[in-house]
Amino acid sequence: MSSKRLLVVVDPDRVEQPALDRALHMARATGAPITLFSVIFNLSYEKTALLSKTEREALREGLIEKHHRQVEELVAPLQQQGINVEAKVEWHDRPFEAIIRYVLDNDISYIVKSTQEGSGRLTATFFTPTDWHLIRKAPVPVLMVKDHDWPKNGKILAAIDIDAEDKVHQELNERIIQNCNNLAELIDAKVHLVNGYPGLPDNLFIEQPEFNNLGFNISVSKQHQEHLEELGSKYGIPADQCHARQGDPEEVIVAVSQDIDAELVVLGTIGEQGITATLLGSTAEHVIYNIGCDLLALKPGSFNSPLA
Repeated sequence: MSSKRLLVVVDPDRVEQPALDRALHMARATGAPITLFSVIFNLSYEKTALLSKTEREALREGLIEKHHRQVEELVAPLQQQGINVEAKVEWHDRPFEAIIRYVLDNDISYIVKSTQEGSGRLTATFFTPTDWHLIRKAPVPVLMVKDHDWPKNGKILAAIDIDAEDKVHQELNERIIQNCNNLAELIDAKVHLVNGYPGLPDNLFIEQPEFNNLGFNISVSKQHQEHLEELGSKYGIPADQCHARQGDPEEVIVAVSQDIDAELVVLGTIGEQGITATLLGSTAEHVIYNIGCDLLALKPGSFNSPLA
């Protein structure tokens, strides 16, 4: 893993800071410096017609300074421990844009941000608009953190599109596995691969009853498993850590992550706009809502942020 700076998105009003805890785990293993990044905005400070522009700017600067002092309270004890960490507060009405522009202007390796979890027996995870914008538009990996630890001897699950024929998706598969292997060294974990593939439509067997659906499905299952194991072997991943299953990819990813009790799920996002982005969002949304662990979203090497 690179020792480039980690950008940790924090809310200084929050008592617990899961994203910071995760970044510290990574920084202590690599020596990477950390920037604690917080974005604030208050529309009333912009629309106060009774005040002059100078007065509005003074109020805004005062609020930024107050917020910066709050973030510095997180920084000070870490600096005393020898951690290379700094605070950055920006005023912006679109937090994702402030975050991405900072990444574009600085040498950042990861964005680390907490997800928001509800309470109660059926805990839900709320993905904010900022989260979705970061996943689709950030030029670096985005680590979405839930409130739990990364234990030793844990498991990282890499979601692979083994049917990919184009170079972009093939390169993304390799990028995902390489990142997983790097992270596995940091947290003393094992990497598992998962691939979900569709079966034939049910009406095919009604229209063509002579078709041997059982034999076909067995053949397809064997082929996907062999291809996944072949890819895994290139990166030292044993066959018993490769999981090819028939079903919708998002459902397969969630099921396997639960079966192996994964600490982290890693998947690729192309970051396209329009209908493709909606479908992409649907898959990622299903995964993040239903897994009980962190999510790392990666882009292809050829990706360019629309904010660049």
